[in-house]
Amino acid sequence: MSKVPTVTLSHGSEMPRVGLGTSPMNDTDAELAVSTALELGYRLIDTAENYRNEVGVGRALKGVPRDEVFVTSKFNKRWHSVDGARTAFEASAEKLGVEYLDLLLIHWPNPAQDQYVEAWRGLIALREAGLVRAIGTSNFKPAHLQRLIDETGVAPEVNQVQLSPVWAKAAEREFHAKHGIVTEAWSPLGKGTELLSHPAVLEIAKTHGRSPGQVVLRWETQQDVVPIPKSADRGRLADNLAVFDFDLSTEELAALTALDGTGKTAADSDRSGH
Repeated sequence: MSKVPTVTLSHGSEMPRVGLGTSPMNDTDAELAVSTALELGYRLIDTAENYRNEVGVGRALKGVPRDEVFVTSKFNKRWHSVDGARTAFEASAEKLGVEYLDLLLIHWPNPAQDQYVEAWRGLIALREAGLVRAIGTSNFKPAHLQRLIDETGVAPEVNQVQLSPVWAKAAEREFHAKHGIVTEAWSPLGKGTELLSHPAVLEIAKTHGRSPGQVVLRWETQQDVVPIPKSADRGRLADNLAVFDFDLSTEELAALTALDGTGKTAADSDRSGH
């Protein structure tokens, strides 16, 4: 079983540097995928209210000691208030069968609703109460994050964004680093793009005797990004975890970074969200 290295979040929690994403699995599929992932050594599991699979994820979590696994969930815009964040936490914790969450995120800022600062105040209160070990955001742009910092004095510990070589998010990563925010990547393998079949990726994979997916995940982990690739296939799950025993060269990292902007347009959190 692989031992995954961790990153220390700003409030002190240790988060594994690779995890498992579970969207858009249903309860049955999520239970199987998470169970397999835990057997292989995954210790970061990511779910969300909107995925509707927290019950299935929770069933799988019963197979490991609670303090050995880092459990993340996210909540929707209907809970964007101080009390709403508490309600969202309680619903997710009940479905997952846990007493606390390691990380709870605001899933989207939904700036048109203009309640994400209140949702953030709710998360701060949950962390102070010990119900959530770490707090963060998902799909927030630097402007959204800056507002949280300006109005509460508290920066998120994690911001989860759509990121891969075709969506390199350099400005976002620079902002995160400046404010002690860990960058977490959803769609880290460029879902819906030709990333894994790109000649540059294939050439680097051949050089290292690795899969294209491993090369892409290594590009992310070498830049202090925490990817959460989704898979239900045991072989791919194992491959996605085995990315810390080789290094890409400076030239290889640059060749992958040069793919930025070649994929379809990334999700725009000023215009979409739930």
